[in-house]
Amino acid sequence: MKASQGIAVSSQDIKVFCTPAEYKQQLLTLIQAARSRIYITALYLQDDDAGREILHALYRAKAGNPSLNVKVFVDCHRAQRGLIGEGKQEGNRALYLALEKEYRQSIDVFGVAVKRKELFGVLHLKGMVFDDTVFYTGASINDVYLHQQEKYRLDRYYQISSKSLSDSFCFYLDRQFVQSGLVPRLNDEVLPGPGEQKQNIRQLKARMKKSRYELQNTPAKVNGVDDILIKPYIGYGSRGNRLNHTIRQLVQKSRQELLLFTPYFNLPKSLAKDVTRALKRKVKVTLVVGDKKANDFYIADEKDFSTIGIVPYIYEMLLHRFVKKWQKYIDSGQLEIRLWQDEGNSFHLKGLIADNRYHMLTGSNLNPRAWSLDLENGLLLDDKQGHLQAQVQQEVDVILKHTRRIGHSRDIEAIDNYPDKPKALLKKIRMTQIDRLLKRFL
Repeated sequence: MKASQGIAVSSQDIKVFCTPAEYKQQLLTLIQAARSRIYITALYLQDDDAGREILHALYRAKAGNPSLNVKVFVDCHRAQRGLIGEGKQEGNRALYLALEKEYRQSIDVFGVAVKRKELFGVLHLKGMVFDDTVFYTGASINDVYLHQQEKYRLDRYYQISSKSLSDSFCFYLDRQFVQSGLVPRLNDEVLPGPGEQKQNIRQLKARMKKSRYELQNTPAKVNGVDDILIKPYIGYGSRGNRLNHTIRQLVQKSRQELLLFTPYFNLPKSLAKDVTRALKRKVKVTLVVGDKKANDFYIADEKDFSTIGIVPYIYEMLLHRFVKKWQKYIDSGQLEIRLWQDEGNSFHLKGLIADNRYHMLTGSNLNPRAWSLDLENGLLLDDKQGHLQAQVQQEVDVILKHTRRIGHSRDIEAIDNYPDKPKALLKKIRMTQIDRLLKRFL
């Protein structure tokens, strides 16, 4: 296999889903229909109702078809700790071990550690493969992402039928994580000791810095029709990051419209400059951002407030500054900022659309952490003839349904109006200038 410029896919082989409930149903459907391979990559597969349902479905699929190749890749650190704020727990690995004992058939659950500590970087690759179909979403697997109960977390969900794209995803995962021997199975009783794991991570980091998706040679056309060209990208580290470079190029080369999605408003400086330059050359820019109450770290009840709950307020402060700085573009209608909120539900989708032609699907949050610490990926879809326009517009309509337009910085809650606990903590953080450090890792 060798590097390629991209693969051509018929628009009929791309399907866009719009809700977490559809995501869950399609995930189960694809698991049940798989005949040769299932590769699932997510930040985590959680020990809750939805996570257990999906994991049981994987084991049942394997039991019904012993030749089925089932591999799950999750972040190693995240899988071995409990939820933030809920005390010491065994983490999701306890579930993986229990089910491995329960079933006669075995599946592989790999724990990928891209850095020695979770704070400094996690596995943030996205994309699941079922035979020759890629199901690309930024969502992980738990109750809220799959709308198992009352609350949901909105993301993006694209299904792409392509053997070449599927092969490239699987080849990357096998080569980097399985064949290298640097990534342990979390459903094995014994894991590498601290010394061995430290050495494994060092070697893995060196491999990932040079890694990229590789595609077999594919024709430039599908059935003789110039259709949609797809290019997959890996992003790791602040230098030579192809995903970051491609995202910046999309913004830099935009001429008419830009639509950016991010759950956490904290654009990297370089990307923020690109967006500003786009505004100056008369590009219409729309930013769709999660409201602080739609952030997964938001704590509604002040009596339960803890330090981690300050994160959504920091994002809102950064957005407030941005709106205040570029008010003239909002007044002219050239800059449109929309905040997403739907009661107690949360917002997790990301990516961008440039000139209604280029669609970047990615798990990258478009923030400094994603830009330099986490292992990220993305798919760039070049829809030159607009074949995806109807499906994408339906997706955008669903997203915008629960947004409100920001016309002025006063439309965003200011620090003086915050509850007492977050207000006091924010003032303390600002006084000590720790916010600079926080922004580096958010």
